Amino acid sequence: MGLVFNFKEQTKKDVSLAEFMPLVMPRIVVLGGGESGTGAAALAQKKGFEVFLSDSGAIQPKYKEILERYGVEYEENGHSEDKILNANEVIKSPGIPDKAPIIKKLRELGKPIISEIEFAGRYTDAKTICITGSNGKTTTTMLTYHILKNAGLNVGLAGNVGDSFALQVAECDYEWYVIELSSFQLDGMFDFRADIAVLLNITPDHLDRYDYKFQNYVDAKMRIIQNQTAADAFIFWNDDPQIRREFEKRHSHVAVYPFAESRGKGVIACVENNKIIIETPKGNFDMEEELLALPGKHNLYNSLAAGIAAKLAGIKNEDIRRSLSDFKGVEHRLEKVAKVRGAEYINDSKATNVNSTWYALQSMKTPVILILGGTDKGNDYTEIEALVREKCRALIFLGVDNSKLHAFFDGKTPLISDARSMQEAVAQAYETAEIGDTVLLSPCCASFDLFKNYEDRGDQFKYYVRRL
Repeated sequence: MGLVFNFKEQTKKDVSLAEFMPLVMPRIVVLGGGESGTGAAALAQKKGFEVFLSDSGAIQPKYKEILERYGVEYEENGHSEDKILNANEVIKSPGIPDKAPIIKKLRELGKPIISEIEFAGRYTDAKTICITGSNGKTTTTMLTYHILKNAGLNVGLAGNVGDSFALQVAECDYEWYVIELSSFQLDGMFDFRADIAVLLNITPDHLDRYDYKFQNYVDAKMRIIQNQTAADAFIFWNDDPQIRREFEKRHSHVAVYPFAESRGKGVIACVENNKIIIETPKGNFDMEEELLALPGKHNLYNSLAAGIAAKLAGIKNEDIRRSLSDFKGVEHRLEKVAKVRGAEYINDSKATNVNSTWYALQSMKTPVILILGGTDKGNDYTEIEALVREKCRALIFLGVDNSKLHAFFDGKTPLISDARSMQEAVAQAYETAEIGDTVLLSPCCASFDLFKNYEDRGDQFKYYVRRL
């Protein structure tokens, strides 16, 4: 049968699998030919594995170019089981659900299935700041990267944003990485260890991928602290009851750095006398809250988390202060698009769950025309009901099937309408909006019923608004 290697027991980052199996060329199969999968295949090829990449759909030309440059064998528009099921290890792209037939077959055969992050982490000694949460992780990741980059650190941006972590490990020599991690990526991580882990919040999301069980999703998020030691750092929102409860269950020895809006037991970062205060073993930091570039309570939390991470990374106070005050924000996250006939149009297409829309509505100071809807992921809209009643004078449901939205919201605002395209939704908002209103695209839902992704949804919103 040959030698058998237990991948999950591998912990040394700089050890090639080939050293353990000198007589057998290990076979790595990568499923998914997007940013994540292509990078993983390139790194595996560089490290001397036998590599095969398979995608059930079409592979974009830019990714084919990388695969061909590295000499990776690949296929698209279907899976050849005879070339997949004989893998020694499988690297699965985060968008592929566990219920996919090919994944079920691999699991039945006992094949190890990991994420690109897990694989790439074996081949770098760089320090990592890993950021997750149901909401705010992209903004916090971009902000943290902005601080470190502006301070002159040799830093890469990876995960859900930036370039493939694996491809950067293959081609670059960064000393730091700031990595945004989704629950799907965390599901495929076993031995990877974050030097600094950030958990912003945990609220229901992606329940369709977790058997509609919130605890399964919670468990995925908490994987960010697995393998952390007392020498590592765990930054988290102190007021999230889920995080506190789950952390206590795990009996971790990691050093904790809780943040909150106001001072409390154990809190090391908060707001006092209109200043943000951060106190760490690497020194203290303070800054006037009004100077933060990003408005809103949710962005206060994001700024506190990024500030703590920056202090722990050894960044000077003046560099943190400058970057927190000049950060431009993230596209599709409360992005001001235009003012038309006295009404403000805001693109929050990245709000793909209910809690994210709650934060958007909570920050609104004017009457709102809310555009929401899409692919429901097991949403409970109760969380935003009070804000909708208080702030929204019109709702526009944008989706193929809006029945669940109607069942919950009918009768709770003066005006409700349906749209089957972004052009139609923007036109309805234009007819309804009055001077002083805000037209807010904050969908609560995934985008895949009418759009390629949330970026496509947000781009279409901006296009049609600018044509008004």
